[in-house]
Amino acid sequence: MAATAIALAPPAGASDSARTVFVSSAVEHRDGTVTLPLHRGTSQGRAVWYVVLDASRSGAASQYGVNRSNKLENARGTAAVQRVRVSSGVVDFPASVDFTPKRVVVPGPTGFPPAAASPGAVGEDHYSPLIELPDGTVLDAPQIANDSGVADKVVSLDLARRQVTYRETNGFSRNVPVRYVSTDSSDPDAAALEDVTYAPALNAAPRAGDDGTSSARASLAAFVNGQTGATNPNRQGLNSAILDGLDPLNDLAWNPSQGRYSPLWDVFPAQWTEAATTSHRNVRQTAFADVADLAEKGLVTGPGGADFGAAGFIVVCPIISQG
Repeated sequence: MAATAIALAPPAGASDSARTVFVSSAVEHRDGTVTLPLHRGTSQGRAVWYVVLDASRSGAASQYGVNRSNKLENARGTAAVQRVRVSSGVVDFPASVDFTPKRVVVPGPTGFPPAAASPGAVGEDHYSPLIELPDGTVLDAPQIANDSGVADKVVSLDLARRQVTYRETNGFSRNVPVRYVSTDSSDPDAAALEDVTYAPALNAAPRAGDDGTSSARASLAAFVNGQTGATNPNRQGLNSAILDGLDPLNDLAWNPSQGRYSPLWDVFPAQWTEAATTSHRNVRQTAFADVADLAEKGLVTGPGGADFGAAGFIVVCPIISQG
């Protein structure tokens, strides 16, 4: 890893004590970043650096100070999970990430869809942020640095203190503002828009369109044609994210205190209909259930007028806090 990729100090700013922090090992900052413990592993004889954000079992969740997501267990044994070896406490990953590509996002005529998009990091064959430990526990353990570079959302990397500071994303869950960490996506365009690692193996996690307790996924609504304008209180959506350079303010169905939570978000693209625009009802939405209800009323569809439903890809976004 090039020395120029390493910064030593996390950004200044006290933690926001008014928020409920789900990941107890995380320290959030008022500038929209979070500092997390950094772990050293290996992959094919080289050093890799990763964070842990979710675990399928309570013992591991307590050990790492992270979210417990029972639903990660449902991905175990699929191609969405790397089986790792552990020697003297060091995790050895079969596959790692190429951090050398340059991210490209070129706005389309209305922002979204983009005229061109390519991710800034690409997983090697069979790479996934999900790993299975020898005892069967599944962890969400995305790699964020190796000798090829660091993830784009890394603000600072302190190898001596084993800490990384990472940019968060704002959104909503059940009408409450949340901050989450985006790390990987199984779709290349989504990986480019989220500025995360492209990891197609994730799509093997069961099951698209199902966020029940037997699935590994949870539902997320992402508007494609919400209002834009950085100072507009109703701005929201992927077109705003592209044109305004701000977070899309997605609606996540669950939070980590609930049994149906998973960091594997099954993306439901949402498009306001012309009827909704005419009636001035295309205001910012803050709950997945409300978006689904609007779809039942014919005010929201999928892109191009398709049925509102799962697009068939995952974005990995563990929720850090709410409030």
